[in-house]
Amino acid sequence: MLKLEGISSFVAIKEAGSMSAAARRLHVSKSVVSERLSDLEKSLGAALFHRTTRKLNLTEDGAAFLERAQRIMQEVHEAAAELAERRGTLVGPMRLSAPVTFGRMHLGPALCPFLAQHPGISLTLELDDKRVDAAAEGFDAVVRHGVVEDSRLVAWPLAPSQRYVVASKAYLRQHGTPRALNQLAAHKAIYYSNRGVTDWAFLDAKGQDFVRPKAVLRANNGDIMKQACLAGLGLALLPSFIAGPEIAAGSLQVVDVGRKVPPELIYMAHPDGRKVSAKLRALAEHLKAAFGQPPYWEAAANTARPKAKAK
Repeated sequence: MLKLEGISSFVAIKEAGSMSAAARRLHVSKSVVSERLSDLEKSLGAALFHRTTRKLNLTEDGAAFLERAQRIMQEVHEAAAELAERRGTLVGPMRLSAPVTFGRMHLGPALCPFLAQHPGISLTLELDDKRVDAAAEGFDAVVRHGVVEDSRLVAWPLAPSQRYVVASKAYLRQHGTPRALNQLAAHKAIYYSNRGVTDWAFLDAKGQDFVRPKAVLRANNGDIMKQACLAGLGLALLPSFIAGPEIAAGSLQVVDVGRKVPPELIYMAHPDGRKVSAKLRALAEHLKAAFGQPPYWEAAANTARPKAKAK
């Protein structure tokens, strides 16, 4: 007879990438995960993984079993959650992915009161600046900044987001303050490496113009970008949820080149075709209220932004 814990361990190993990572996710020892997998393989009469010293790869039988195993675990979690929801409570596991800096500065603090209000929820939050495959990697949802690039995801807007060209006072004193778009090319820039070459886009009546100042640093993390900008290394295009406190304090200044950067979104996205749990909907509504409309970080940044000149 197949045991649910064995199926759960098999799915966790595939999604987490190793037995050790699966054990951490399931809150058991590595030996327990290994034993459960062995019992499952004996029950099925088939090996599910090719075992090597470096990693585990699915066998042909394992690949065939995986989709059904994931579906079984999803159905079990949804059934348990649905019964709890019928009793008016939100319970069960939930797994989210979010960017590192946004997670540290805003998502983490917003999650704490939600979890305190719903103690039956067991949340796993994984912070990573790279884009993850929500469905393949077993996430209930991802929280992201920007535009939705994956057509397999259904997105719920949480808050608007605006980015600004910013620089330290020291950098502007040394290199001058650009006042027009064509002056940006003479400056140095700090780039977010997870975005493409068309990242620095500026709006006008005809559409968008793209400017690429010389790169002094490329980084895949907003905290590093902000530190480099504060150190006077160059201009940076940062969202107000990262640079808002420094803009308000005056340690970073907004550089107005006469064009706006296209607005973006903070959004939560879940895999298309999957039944959405009440706890995920409740979390989305909680985050919207916690961030505010407009979001509190935008209000902080606006207190120190230069006022538009009268024409």
